[in-house]
Amino acid sequence: MKAMILAAGRGERLRPLTDDLPKPLLPIAGRPLIEYHLLKLAGAGMSEVVINHGPLGHLIEDALGDGARYGLTIHYSAEGDHPLETGGGLMKALPVLGGRPFAVVNADLWTDCSFTRLCNEPSGLAHLVLVPNPPHRPEGDFCLMPDKRVGNEGEDRYTYSGMAVLHPRLFAGCWPGRFPLGPLLRDAAERGEVTGDVYEGVWIDVGSPERLEHARCIAALQQQS
Repeated sequence: MKAMILAAGRGERLRPLTDDLPKPLLPIAGRPLIEYHLLKLAGAGMSEVVINHGPLGHLIEDALGDGARYGLTIHYSAEGDHPLETGGGLMKALPVLGGRPFAVVNADLWTDCSFTRLCNEPSGLAHLVLVPNPPHRPEGDFCLMPDKRVGNEGEDRYTYSGMAVLHPRLFAGCWPGRFPLGPLLRDAAERGEVTGDVYEGVWIDVGSPERLEHARCIAALQQQS
Protein backbone atom coordinates (compact mmCIF):
# COMPACT_ATOMS: atom_id res chain seq x y z
CA MET A 1 0.00 0.00 0.00
CA LYS A 2 1.18 3.51 -0.81
CA ALA A 3 0.80 6.50 1.51
CA MET A 4 0.46 10.25 1.30
CA ILE A 5 1.57 12.80 3.84
CA LEU A 6 -0.34 16.07 3.62
CA ALA A 7 2.35 18.69 4.23
CA ALA A 8 1.22 21.77 2.29
CA GLY A 9 -0.27 23.73 5.19
CA ARG A 10 1.20 27.17 5.80
CA GLY A 11 1.20 27.01 9.60
CA GLU A 12 -0.08 30.54 10.14
CA ARG A 13 -0.88 29.97 13.83
CA LEU A 14 2.70 28.90 14.45
CA ARG A 15 4.29 32.06 13.10
CA PRO A 16 7.01 33.29 13.43
CA LEU A 17 8.33 29.71 13.72
CA THR A 18 6.98 28.94 10.24
CA ASP A 19 8.12 32.15 8.55
CA ASP A 20 11.29 30.44 7.33
CA LEU A 21 10.55 26.77 7.97
CA PRO A 22 7.61 24.62 6.84
CA LYS A 23 5.55 23.27 9.73
CA PRO A 24 6.45 19.62 8.94
CA LEU A 25 10.12 20.42 9.55
CA LEU A 26 9.62 21.88 13.04
CA PRO A 27 11.84 19.88 15.40
CA ILE A 28 10.37 17.48 17.95
CA ALA A 29 12.98 15.99 20.30
CA GLY A 30 15.77 16.58 17.81
CA ARG A 31 14.00 15.28 14.72
CA PRO A 32 11.75 17.04 12.17
CA LEU A 33 8.10 16.21 12.83
CA ILE A 34 7.57 14.66 9.40
CA GLU A 35 10.45 12.22 9.91
CA TYR A 36 8.49 10.44 12.62
CA HIS A 37 5.73 9.78 10.11
CA LEU A 38 8.15 8.48 7.50
CA LEU A 39 9.77 6.08 9.94
CA LYS A 40 6.39 4.83 11.15
CA LEU A 41 5.17 4.30 7.59
CA ALA A 42 8.31 2.36 6.74
CA GLY A 43 7.90 0.36 9.94
CA ALA A 44 4.37 -0.55 8.87
CA GLY A 45 5.73 -2.05 5.67
CA MET A 46 4.98 0.75 3.23
CA SER A 47 7.59 1.56 0.62
CA GLU A 48 6.25 4.51 -1.43
CA VAL A 49 5.12 7.84 -0.03
CA VAL A 50 3.83 10.98 -1.74
CA ILE A 51 4.40 14.27 0.07
CA ASN A 52 2.66 17.42 -1.10
CA HIS A 53 4.01 20.80 -0.15
CA GLY A 54 3.32 24.49 -0.57
CA PRO A 55 5.33 27.60 0.35
CA LEU A 56 8.93 26.79 1.29
CA GLY A 57 8.32 23.27 0.02
CA HIS A 58 11.80 23.05 -1.48
CA LEU A 59 13.11 22.91 2.08
CA ILE A 60 11.11 19.71 2.66
CA GLU A 61 12.63 18.16 -0.45
CA ASP A 62 16.12 19.26 0.60
CA ALA A 63 15.67 17.80 4.08
CA LEU A 64 14.15 14.44 3.10
CA GLY A 65 15.66 13.72 -0.28
CA ASP A 66 14.51 10.64 -2.15
CA GLY A 67 13.58 8.81 1.06
CA ALA A 68 16.26 6.11 0.78
CA ARG A 69 17.59 6.69 4.30
CA TYR A 70 14.13 5.95 5.67
CA GLY A 71 13.72 2.80 3.57
CA LEU A 72 11.20 4.58 1.34
CA THR A 73 10.76 6.05 -2.11
CA ILE A 74 9.43 9.59 -1.76
CA HIS A 75 7.52 11.35 -4.54
CA TYR A 76 6.81 15.06 -4.19
CA SER A 77 3.70 16.92 -5.31
CA ALA A 78 4.52 20.62 -5.41
CA GLU A 79 1.59 23.02 -5.06
CA GLY A 80 3.51 26.29 -4.96
CA ASP A 81 2.33 29.39 -3.13
CA HIS A 82 -1.36 28.50 -3.44
CA PRO A 83 -1.89 25.05 -1.89
CA LEU A 84 -4.86 23.00 -3.05
CA GLU A 85 -6.23 22.12 0.42
CA THR A 86 -6.58 18.51 1.52
CA GLY A 87 -8.97 17.28 -1.16
CA GLY A 88 -7.34 19.07 -4.05
CA GLY A 89 -3.89 18.01 -2.92
CA LEU A 90 -4.90 14.37 -2.73
CA MET A 91 -6.59 14.47 -6.12
CA LYS A 92 -3.50 16.00 -7.73
CA ALA A 93 -1.43 13.11 -6.38
CA LEU A 94 -3.81 10.31 -7.51
CA PRO A 95 -1.81 9.51 -10.68
CA VAL A 96 1.15 8.60 -8.46
CA LEU A 97 -0.90 6.95 -5.72
CA GLY A 98 -2.53 4.63 -8.25
CA GLY A 99 -5.87 2.88 -8.35
CA ARG A 100 -5.73 1.05 -5.04
CA PRO A 101 -6.61 2.37 -1.55
CA PHE A 102 -3.84 4.36 0.11
CA ALA A 103 -2.99 5.62 3.57
CA VAL A 104 -3.19 9.33 4.40
CA VAL A 105 -1.46 11.08 7.29
CA ASN A 106 -1.55 14.79 8.12
CA ALA A 107 1.99 16.04 8.60
CA ASP A 108 1.03 18.29 11.50
CA LEU A 109 0.08 15.65 14.06
CA TRP A 110 2.04 13.95 16.80
CA THR A 111 1.00 10.47 17.84
CA ASP A 112 2.25 7.15 19.15
CA CYS A 113 -0.39 5.35 17.07
CA SER A 114 1.04 2.49 15.02
CA PHE A 115 0.56 3.01 11.31
CA THR A 116 -0.03 -0.72 10.84
CA ARG A 117 -3.71 0.12 11.38
CA LEU A 118 -3.51 2.01 8.08
CA CYS A 119 -2.52 -1.08 6.11
CA ASN A 120 -5.97 -2.60 5.62
CA GLU A 121 -8.13 -1.71 2.64
CA PRO A 122 -11.47 -0.15 3.61
CA SER A 123 -14.72 -1.98 3.03
CA GLY A 124 -16.15 1.21 1.55
CA LEU A 125 -14.60 4.44 0.32
CA ALA A 126 -12.74 5.36 3.50
CA HIS A 127 -11.67 4.17 6.92
CA LEU A 128 -10.95 6.92 9.45
CA VAL A 129 -8.95 6.83 12.65
CA LEU A 130 -10.92 8.89 15.17
CA VAL A 131 -9.78 10.25 18.53
CA PRO A 132 -11.59 11.55 21.63
CA ASN A 133 -12.43 15.21 21.16
CA PRO A 134 -9.57 17.49 22.24
CA PRO A 135 -10.23 20.73 24.16
CA HIS A 136 -9.87 22.84 21.02
CA ARG A 137 -12.51 20.77 19.17
CA PRO A 138 -15.10 19.70 21.75
CA GLU A 139 -17.89 19.21 19.22
CA GLY A 140 -15.98 16.59 17.22
CA ASP A 141 -16.38 15.75 13.53
CA PHE A 142 -18.18 12.40 13.22
CA CYS A 143 -20.08 9.84 15.24
CA LEU A 144 -19.17 6.15 15.34
CA MET A 145 -21.91 3.53 15.24
CA PRO A 146 -21.76 0.07 16.87
CA ASP A 147 -21.13 -1.56 13.49
CA LYS A 148 -18.07 0.70 13.01
CA ARG A 149 -19.75 2.82 10.36
CA VAL A 150 -18.99 6.52 10.60
CA GLY A 151 -21.92 8.92 10.57
CA ASN A 152 -22.44 12.65 10.57
CA GLU A 153 -25.08 12.81 13.31
CA GLY A 154 -25.12 11.07 16.67
CA GLU A 155 -24.28 11.35 20.34
CA ASP A 156 -20.95 9.50 20.45
CA ARG A 157 -18.91 12.04 18.54
CA TYR A 158 -15.19 11.94 17.83
CA THR A 159 -12.59 14.04 16.06
CA TYR A 160 -10.98 12.93 12.79
CA SER A 161 -7.31 12.33 13.62
CA GLY A 162 -5.82 13.13 10.23
CA MET A 163 -5.05 9.42 9.68
CA ALA A 164 -7.11 7.40 7.22
CA VAL A 165 -7.20 4.90 4.40
CA LEU A 166 -8.95 6.23 1.30
CA HIS A 167 -10.11 4.63 -1.92
CA PRO A 168 -9.47 6.69 -5.08
CA ARG A 169 -13.18 6.27 -5.92
CA LEU A 170 -13.87 8.78 -3.14
CA PHE A 171 -12.80 11.46 -5.63
CA ALA A 172 -15.06 10.33 -8.48
CA GLY A 173 -16.73 13.33 -10.03
CA CYS A 174 -14.27 15.84 -8.54
CA TRP A 175 -12.52 18.39 -10.70
CA PRO A 176 -8.85 19.31 -10.24
CA GLY A 177 -8.36 22.41 -8.16
CA ARG A 178 -8.59 23.64 -4.61
CA PHE A 179 -11.10 21.91 -2.32
CA PRO A 180 -11.21 20.33 1.16
CA LEU A 181 -11.48 16.62 1.95
CA GLY A 182 -14.09 17.01 4.69
CA PRO A 183 -17.21 17.40 2.49
CA LEU A 184 -16.27 14.28 0.50
CA LEU A 185 -15.98 12.26 3.71
CA ARG A 186 -19.28 13.60 5.05
CA ASP A 187 -21.08 12.79 1.79
CA ALA A 188 -19.63 9.27 1.77
CA ALA A 189 -20.54 8.82 5.44
CA GLU A 190 -24.12 9.86 4.65
CA ARG A 191 -24.24 7.01 2.13
CA GLY A 192 -22.83 4.51 4.66
CA GLU A 193 -19.51 4.14 2.83
CA VAL A 194 -17.13 5.18 5.65
CA THR A 195 -15.94 3.06 8.55
CA GLY A 196 -13.79 4.02 11.51
CA ASP A 197 -12.13 3.07 14.75
CA VAL A 198 -11.08 5.06 17.80
CA TYR A 199 -7.51 5.55 18.97
CA GLU A 200 -7.20 6.63 22.59
CA GLY A 201 -3.42 6.94 22.91
CA VAL A 202 -1.22 9.99 22.44
CA TRP A 203 -2.46 12.28 19.68
CA ILE A 204 -1.78 16.01 19.32
CA ASP A 205 -2.77 18.35 16.52
CA VAL A 206 0.39 20.45 16.33
CA GLY A 207 -1.45 23.58 15.24
CA SER A 208 -0.49 26.11 17.89
CA PRO A 209 2.65 27.02 19.87
CA GLU A 210 1.10 25.51 23.00
CA ARG A 211 0.34 22.17 21.34
CA LEU A 212 3.77 22.12 19.72
CA GLU A 213 5.37 22.53 23.14
CA HIS A 214 3.11 19.78 24.52
CA ALA A 215 4.29 17.41 21.78
CA ARG A 216 7.91 18.28 22.49
CA CYS A 217 7.47 17.57 26.18
CA ILE A 218 5.87 14.18 25.54
CA ALA A 219 8.55 13.24 23.00
CA ALA A 220 11.29 14.16 25.46
CA LEU A 221 9.68 12.01 28.15
CA GLN A 222 9.37 9.10 25.74
CA GLN A 223 13.05 9.33 24.89
CA GLN A 224 13.97 9.22 28.57
CA SER A 225 11.84 6.15 29.31
